[in-house]
Amino acid sequence: MGSTACIFVALLFIFSNMPCEAQLSSSFYDNTCPKALSTIRTAVRTAVSRERRMAASLIRLHFHDCFVQGCDASILLNDSSSIQSEKNAPNNLNSVRGYDVIDDVKSEVESICPGIVSCADILAVAARDASVAVSGPTWTVNLGRRDSTTSGLSQAATNLPNFSDGLDRLISLFGSKGLSERDMVALSGSHTIGQARCVTFRDRIYDNGTNIDAGFASTRRGSCPANNGDGDDNLAGLDLVTPNSFDNNCFKNLIQKKGLLQSDQVLFSGGSTDSIVTGYSKSPSTFTLILHQPWLRWETLNLALTGSAGEIRKLCSAIN
Repeated sequence: MGSTACIFVALLFIFSNMPCEAQLSSSFYDNTCPKALSTIRTAVRTAVSRERRMAASLIRLHFHDCFVQGCDASILLNDSSSIQSEKNAPNNLNSVRGYDVIDDVKSEVESICPGIVSCADILAVAARDASVAVSGPTWTVNLGRRDSTTSGLSQAATNLPNFSDGLDRLISLFGSKGLSERDMVALSGSHTIGQARCVTFRDRIYDNGTNIDAGFASTRRGSCPANNGDGDDNLAGLDLVTPNSFDNNCFKNLIQKKGLLQSDQVLFSGGSTDSIVTGYSKSPSTFTLILHQPWLRWETLNLALTGSAGEIRKLCSAIN
């Protein structure tokens, strides 16, 4: 999610036609690599304990992967003679992170079960485990994805949500992935944790618009200078009040015109999603209970490769 926000993370999943769904199973590795899930969980917990921000980063990494070509780990591929890496897309470059954590997890899994567990499945499980590591919701991850041998740089450059997108654009993008407006708002709630770079919210805090609280804008200007190129990489929490807690405060922020990113604030701006934001803001239990549903639907609708398609990469950053 460039940074389409409130974590785009709780980067959750019903198509009338899902021909590959039967090939996925939460028990896919029970016989071939029984320690896979516990190994991933331990590695993710360790990474998040070192840097709490990493939870948001891993969720966003999985989301950006699924938004292009489906959930196939194509985002992890580095440039090569045959690959133009999605990492260089405008909404990924100097923004998406967590690649090194996934590489480390893959190395640990390969050491116990070489050639068995796909990078695409590792991304999916890591996103769920990252949520749990910061007391967010959990969900069952169905497994059996395969890794792509191609990259989708051109799609990543044009089809990923952007921090400056308006509501109609967001609804269209998510709708193209089979997700409703309610799904979109729930997924944006994962931006209850995580941080954004000054360059992604500078225009919003300096344009003196009517859709931003003046005091909030003033506070955020303290760490984000007005001039382009000055402090572009300075970070600010997406949620000013509880930046390290997975809760529904991001929706309360939107009602108070305190959304950090424009693409967040448009969810409560007099449009069709206002009532959804209001509902989630009033009931934290409803938000956390319902969040996993669009996430699961998201992964199912954007399933890319199963069976004998693709491959199981030895290294997540390169095709075999």
